[in-house]
Amino acid sequence: MAEWSRAARCGAAIVVALALYAIFVPVLFPVDEAITDFAAADQGPSFGHWFGTDSSGRDLFTLVAKGMRVSLGISAVTAVVSTVIGLAVGIAAGAFGGWWDRIGMRVADAMTAIPSLLLSLLIVSMFRGSLVAIVISLVLTHWTSIARVVRAELLSVRHAEYVEVAKLRGVPSWTIARVHFLPVALGQAGVAVVLLVAHAVWHESTLSFLGVGLPPHQASLGTLLADAGDALLLGHWWRLVFPAGAIVAVTLALSVVGRSFSASRAAVTA
Repeated sequence: MAEWSRAARCGAAIVVALALYAIFVPVLFPVDEAITDFAAADQGPSFGHWFGTDSSGRDLFTLVAKGMRVSLGISAVTAVVSTVIGLAVGIAAGAFGGWWDRIGMRVADAMTAIPSLLLSLLIVSMFRGSLVAIVISLVLTHWTSIARVVRAELLSVRHAEYVEVAKLRGVPSWTIARVHFLPVALGQAGVAVVLLVAHAVWHESTLSFLGVGLPPHQASLGTLLADAGDALLLGHWWRLVFPAGAIVAVTLALSVVGRSFSASRAAVTA
């Protein structure tokens, strides 16, 4: 248990450090993405450019920070909205059962049957460059897992003695759901938000990397990777390593935090 706690603290510290980097570096070291300086293009890491420069001569240290800010922002909104929808469907299915359960789970089955990346590509390709379309595509492919987990956890609570007593006393169903089921589901929701942010970062980066997400001129971790497609062939390793390293660092840290919290919660409820 102590090991998980140390891992959670370490992961949380990394997440905070990366968030501060994404928030403040573009402010302290601004870069105009519309301006090119080919004389400074494709320079390796140095004291003047810690992450080197890209093919347009822009500083990658700032661009990676701006890209991380955009990717994390999109992913955080996706995680919160997906969790709210998943909680609503999961609570309705797990707490009330009946047609609530049948309809909610059949919709979840239908969404799960469609490959998530294919569905996202279909939606985003119709509204290229739209942040709203990207968020909607990510939400549609992420809420189902939350709904299933919440439903499974509430099935054991639905027939608990205190719930049965509340029903016999005539307590309204929505009151029972709010008082007895929602607190149980919120524990899963907290873990889900953290893990979904990590997953959504990869998903958004993939869409932008494939050219159907954000436009190429707008920095995100995915567009930076797409711009570095030929970097290794030219020997410009830094254009690929630093954006890819940022994705790995933020997703790994968030995953460690989320799984640590999940393990802690499981140990408490065991």
